[in-house]
Amino acid sequence: MPAVVKTENLVKDYKLGLVVVNALRGVSFEIQKGELLALVGPSGCGKSTLMHLLGCLDRPTSGKVLLDGEDISTMNDNQLAEIRGKRVGFVFQTFNLLPRLSAAENVELPLAYTGVPVKERRPRVEELLKKVGLADRMDHKPPELSGGQRQRVAIARALINNPAIVFADEPTGNLDSKSGEEIIALFKQLNNNEGVTIVMVTHDANIAAQTRRNIQLKDGQIISDENR
Repeated sequence: MPAVVKTENLVKDYKLGLVVVNALRGVSFEIQKGELLALVGPSGCGKSTLMHLLGCLDRPTSGKVLLDGEDISTMNDNQLAEIRGKRVGFVFQTFNLLPRLSAAENVELPLAYTGVPVKERRPRVEELLKKVGLADRMDHKPPELSGGQRQRVAIARALINNPAIVFADEPTGNLDSKSGEEIIALFKQLNNNEGVTIVMVTHDANIAAQTRRNIQLKDGQIISDENR
Protein backbone atom coordinates (compact mmCIF):
# COMPACT_ATOMS: atom_id res chain seq x y z
CA MET A 1 0.00 0.00 0.00
CA PRO A 2 1.47 3.40 -0.97
CA ALA A 3 1.98 6.13 1.61
CA VAL A 4 -0.95 8.51 1.98
CA VAL A 5 1.46 11.33 1.16
CA LYS A 6 4.95 11.15 -0.29
CA THR A 7 7.14 14.09 -1.27
CA GLU A 8 10.24 13.87 -3.42
CA ASN A 9 12.78 16.72 -3.29
CA LEU A 10 10.05 19.34 -2.93
CA VAL A 11 11.06 22.91 -3.79
CA LYS A 12 8.91 26.04 -3.62
CA ASP A 13 10.19 29.50 -4.56
CA TYR A 14 8.32 32.79 -4.41
CA LYS A 15 9.20 36.05 -6.11
CA LEU A 16 8.84 39.18 -4.02
CA GLY A 17 9.71 41.94 -6.43
CA LEU A 18 13.28 41.23 -7.50
CA VAL A 19 13.92 38.88 -4.59
CA VAL A 20 13.41 35.10 -4.78
CA VAL A 21 12.35 33.52 -1.49
CA ASN A 22 13.25 29.84 -1.11
CA ALA A 23 10.30 28.72 1.01
CA LEU A 24 11.07 24.99 0.66
CA ARG A 25 14.45 23.60 -0.30
CA GLY A 26 14.37 19.91 -1.20
CA VAL A 27 11.89 18.34 1.24
CA SER A 28 11.38 14.55 1.09
CA PHE A 29 9.33 12.40 3.49
CA GLU A 30 6.31 10.08 3.72
CA ILE A 31 3.12 10.00 5.77
CA GLN A 32 1.55 6.58 6.34
CA LYS A 33 -2.14 5.85 6.77
CA GLY A 34 -3.29 6.32 10.37
CA GLU A 35 -0.45 8.60 11.46
CA LEU A 36 -0.91 11.54 13.83
CA LEU A 37 1.97 13.93 13.33
CA ALA A 38 2.94 17.56 13.76
CA LEU A 39 4.73 19.86 11.34
CA VAL A 40 6.55 22.19 13.67
CA GLY A 41 8.81 25.19 13.48
CA PRO A 42 8.84 28.98 13.88
CA SER A 43 7.02 31.40 11.61
CA GLY A 44 8.62 31.52 8.19
CA CYS A 45 10.15 28.05 8.39
CA GLY A 46 8.05 26.70 5.50
CA LYS A 47 5.44 24.63 7.33
CA SER A 48 2.41 26.51 5.96
CA THR A 49 3.87 26.41 2.45
CA LEU A 50 4.36 22.67 2.83
CA MET A 51 0.77 22.20 4.02
CA HIS A 52 -0.51 24.15 1.01
CA LEU A 53 1.39 21.86 -1.35
CA LEU A 54 0.32 18.66 0.41
CA GLY A 55 -3.28 19.87 0.56
CA CYS A 56 -3.58 20.68 -3.15
CA LEU A 57 -3.78 24.43 -2.52
CA ASP A 58 -0.61 25.19 -4.49
CA ARG A 59 1.95 23.57 -6.81
CA PRO A 60 5.68 23.10 -6.20
CA THR A 61 8.36 24.86 -8.18
CA SER A 62 9.97 21.44 -8.61
CA GLY A 63 9.79 17.99 -7.06
CA LYS A 64 6.77 15.77 -6.53
CA VAL A 65 3.82 15.35 -4.19
CA LEU A 66 2.06 11.98 -4.35
CA LEU A 67 -1.35 11.45 -2.70
CA ASP A 68 -2.23 7.75 -2.38
CA GLY A 69 0.41 7.09 -5.03
CA GLU A 70 -0.99 9.63 -7.51
CA ASP A 71 1.22 12.52 -8.60
CA ILE A 72 -0.68 15.75 -7.88
CA SER A 73 2.28 18.06 -8.56
CA THR A 74 1.36 18.88 -12.15
CA MET A 75 -2.43 18.78 -11.95
CA ASN A 76 -4.44 21.76 -13.22
CA ASP A 77 -6.68 23.89 -11.01
CA ASN A 78 -9.84 21.86 -11.72
CA GLN A 79 -8.11 18.57 -10.96
CA LEU A 80 -6.64 19.96 -7.74
CA ALA A 81 -10.06 21.30 -6.69
CA GLU A 82 -11.62 17.87 -7.18
CA ILE A 83 -8.88 16.14 -5.18
CA ARG A 84 -9.20 18.78 -2.46
CA GLY A 85 -12.96 18.34 -2.22
CA LYS A 86 -12.97 14.57 -2.00
CA ARG A 87 -9.68 13.44 -0.48
CA VAL A 88 -8.34 16.24 1.73
CA GLY A 89 -9.86 17.80 4.87
CA PHE A 90 -8.85 21.14 6.40
CA VAL A 91 -9.31 22.59 9.88
CA PHE A 92 -8.25 26.23 10.26
CA GLN A 93 -7.41 28.44 13.21
CA THR A 94 -10.26 30.81 12.27
CA PHE A 95 -12.87 28.00 11.78
CA ASN A 96 -14.01 29.37 8.37
CA LEU A 97 -17.69 28.63 9.04
CA LEU A 98 -20.57 30.44 7.33
CA PRO A 99 -22.31 32.41 10.12
CA ARG A 100 -25.82 32.27 8.64
CA LEU A 101 -25.84 28.50 8.28
CA SER A 102 -26.47 26.05 11.11
CA ALA A 103 -23.79 23.65 12.30
CA ALA A 104 -25.41 20.86 10.28
CA GLU A 105 -25.63 23.02 7.15
CA ASN A 106 -21.95 23.99 7.45
CA VAL A 107 -20.93 20.34 7.72
CA GLU A 108 -23.21 19.42 4.80
CA LEU A 109 -21.63 21.92 2.36
CA PRO A 110 -18.79 19.67 1.12
CA LEU A 111 -21.33 16.94 0.35
CA ALA A 112 -23.28 19.38 -1.82
CA TYR A 113 -20.12 20.48 -3.62
CA THR A 114 -19.17 16.88 -4.42
CA GLY A 115 -22.62 15.91 -5.66
CA VAL A 116 -23.80 13.61 -2.88
CA PRO A 117 -27.61 13.09 -3.18
CA VAL A 118 -29.65 15.21 -0.73
CA LYS A 119 -31.28 12.22 1.00
CA GLU A 120 -27.88 10.77 1.88
CA ARG A 121 -26.47 13.95 3.41
CA ARG A 122 -28.33 14.48 6.69
CA PRO A 123 -27.66 11.01 8.19
CA ARG A 124 -23.92 11.42 7.53
CA VAL A 125 -23.95 14.94 8.98
CA GLU A 126 -25.80 13.87 12.13
CA GLU A 127 -23.49 10.91 12.67
CA LEU A 128 -20.38 13.08 12.50
CA LEU A 129 -21.75 15.86 14.69
CA LYS A 130 -22.61 13.25 17.32
CA LYS A 131 -19.10 11.85 17.01
CA VAL A 132 -17.55 15.27 17.76
CA GLY A 133 -19.88 15.84 20.71
CA LEU A 134 -22.42 18.23 19.17
CA ALA A 135 -25.58 16.12 19.04
CA ASP A 136 -27.50 18.89 20.83
CA ARG A 137 -26.06 21.77 18.78
CA MET A 138 -26.78 20.71 15.20
CA ASP A 139 -29.25 23.49 14.46
CA HIS A 140 -27.29 26.26 16.19
CA LYS A 141 -25.48 28.83 14.05
CA PRO A 142 -21.78 29.64 14.63
CA PRO A 143 -22.47 32.91 16.56
CA GLU A 144 -24.50 30.82 19.02
CA LEU A 145 -21.60 28.42 19.65
CA SER A 146 -18.44 28.71 21.74
CA GLY A 147 -15.04 28.73 20.05
CA GLY A 148 -14.45 25.09 20.95
CA GLN A 149 -17.85 24.11 19.57
CA ARG A 150 -17.19 25.99 16.34
CA GLN A 151 -13.91 24.13 15.93
CA ARG A 152 -15.75 20.84 16.45
CA VAL A 153 -18.10 21.82 13.62
CA ALA A 154 -15.06 22.57 11.46
CA ILE A 155 -13.59 19.16 12.30
CA ALA A 156 -16.84 17.42 11.36
CA ARG A 157 -16.90 19.34 8.09
CA ALA A 158 -13.30 18.29 7.37
CA LEU A 159 -14.22 14.63 7.88
CA ILE A 160 -17.55 14.54 6.04
CA ASN A 161 -16.17 13.22 2.72
CA ASN A 162 -13.97 10.56 4.39
CA PRO A 163 -10.72 12.21 3.27
CA ALA A 164 -7.42 10.39 2.94
CA ILE A 165 -5.79 13.00 5.19
CA VAL A 166 -6.79 15.94 7.42
CA PHE A 167 -4.63 19.05 7.89
CA ALA A 168 -5.18 21.12 11.02
CA ASP A 169 -3.50 24.54 10.76
CA GLU A 170 -2.89 25.95 14.27
CA PRO A 171 -6.26 24.43 15.30
CA THR A 172 -6.19 25.76 18.87
CA GLY A 173 -4.85 29.24 18.04
CA ASN A 174 -8.16 31.02 18.69
CA LEU A 175 -9.21 28.94 21.71
CA ASP A 176 -8.71 29.22 25.45
CA SER A 177 -6.45 26.58 26.99
CA LYS A 178 -9.27 24.29 28.18
CA SER A 179 -11.03 24.30 24.80
CA GLY A 180 -7.69 23.80 23.07
CA GLU A 181 -6.95 20.73 25.18
CA GLU A 182 -10.39 19.32 24.35
CA ILE A 183 -9.81 19.81 20.61
CA ILE A 184 -6.43 18.06 20.74
CA ALA A 185 -8.05 15.23 22.72
CA LEU A 186 -10.72 14.96 20.01
CA PHE A 187 -8.07 14.72 17.27
CA LYS A 188 -6.32 11.96 19.22
CA GLN A 189 -9.61 10.13 19.70
CA LEU A 190 -10.43 10.33 15.97
CA ASN A 191 -6.95 9.07 15.15
CA ASN A 192 -7.02 6.21 17.67
CA ASN A 193 -10.63 5.08 17.19
CA GLU A 194 -11.34 5.93 13.55
CA GLY A 195 -7.84 5.70 12.06
CA VAL A 196 -8.02 9.24 10.66
CA THR A 197 -4.66 10.40 9.27
CA ILE A 198 -4.01 13.84 10.80
CA VAL A 199 -1.26 16.41 10.28
CA MET A 200 -1.19 19.31 12.72
CA VAL A 201 0.69 22.42 11.64
CA THR A 202 1.84 24.26 14.76
CA HIS A 203 4.54 26.30 16.45
CA ASP A 204 3.21 25.17 19.86
CA ALA A 205 5.55 22.67 21.53
CA ASN A 206 2.76 21.51 23.86
CA ILE A 207 0.64 20.41 20.91
CA ALA A 208 3.59 18.82 19.12
CA ALA A 209 4.39 16.83 22.27
CA GLN A 210 1.02 15.07 22.01
CA THR A 211 1.57 13.59 18.55
CA ARG A 212 3.50 10.41 17.85
CA ARG A 213 5.72 12.01 15.21
CA ASN A 214 7.24 15.45 14.83
CA ILE A 215 8.69 16.82 11.60
CA GLN A 216 10.61 20.00 12.37
CA LEU A 217 11.36 22.55 9.67
CA LYS A 218 13.83 25.39 9.61
CA ASP A 219 14.63 27.66 6.65
CA GLY A 220 12.63 25.48 4.27
CA GLN A 221 14.28 22.18 5.17
CA ILE A 222 13.54 19.27 7.49
CA ILE A 223 16.01 19.39 10.36
CA SER A 224 14.52 16.49 12.34
CA ASP A 225 11.91 13.76 11.90
CA GLU A 226 11.26 11.97 15.19
CA ASN A 227 8.90 9.15 16.16
CA ARG A 228 7.97 8.62 19.78
